[in-house]
Amino acid sequence: MNLRFYKYQGTGNDFIIADNRKNEYSLNTDQIRRLCDRRFGIGADGFMLLNEKAGYDFEMKYYNSDGREGSMCGNGGRCIVKFAYHLGIHRNEYKFMAVDGEHEAEIDTDGTVSLKMKDVDKVRKIHGDFVLDTGSPHYIKLVTDVMNADVYKKGRDIRYSKDYEENGINVNFVEQAGDHEIIVRTYERGVEDETYSCGTGVTAAALVCYHNENGYNDVQVKTLGGSLTVEFDRLDDERYNNIWLCGPAEKVFEGNVEVKES
Repeated sequence: MNLRFYKYQGTGNDFIIADNRKNEYSLNTDQIRRLCDRRFGIGADGFMLLNEKAGYDFEMKYYNSDGREGSMCGNGGRCIVKFAYHLGIHRNEYKFMAVDGEHEAEIDTDGTVSLKMKDVDKVRKIHGDFVLDTGSPHYIKLVTDVMNADVYKKGRDIRYSKDYEENGINVNFVEQAGDHEIIVRTYERGVEDETYSCGTGVTAAALVCYHNENGYNDVQVKTLGGSLTVEFDRLDDERYNNIWLCGPAEKVFEGNVEVKES
């Protein structure tokens, strides 16, 4: 099978995307895993198909680099919106379907893509840490020197602990850098390593590090791959809505690859 692919990245979180509106691509776990392999394939944190969806501009189908279908990916969502724009799907406001439900998005004049995330109605506190779902499940650990944290080892220990081993969880290490600024590093399940950025993780970290007791918040987030902004309304300790993840999404290259049967 010959696959026409497009490589996109959002703050270093990179994805292989294919236009599947004609329903011509059907890849299995092994094929996706090999495409995402950085030595034997194209290399990416994830793989996405842009599908037709009645009543929506498109459907986002997301797979982790291990080849298995994943939960919501925030940076992936922003990248696929920019991809849709490059395909000629031009909207003032995009509406698309993902695994966690309907999403809205906008592209600003400077190319910034703003993605509306799902509402959050529960935040659990565990031994001073936090667990919440922003489209994907996230564990938030506040630290004082995040750039020297052993994200791979400590993140893997939590992800494979008895509470999370079966379904997995993304683990975020977060440092408060200022009144409205945090630094986030993330160990991602499905990738099973640290990534340069994680959109749903950045969102979860920003919600936990709110500044206004009630009302509107605007948090600047630094990741290894660049900067993002998370805007949201805080209703109380556990409920947040009108959540937007904002930042760059750029095409890196495009090409064709022969996908071998497996």
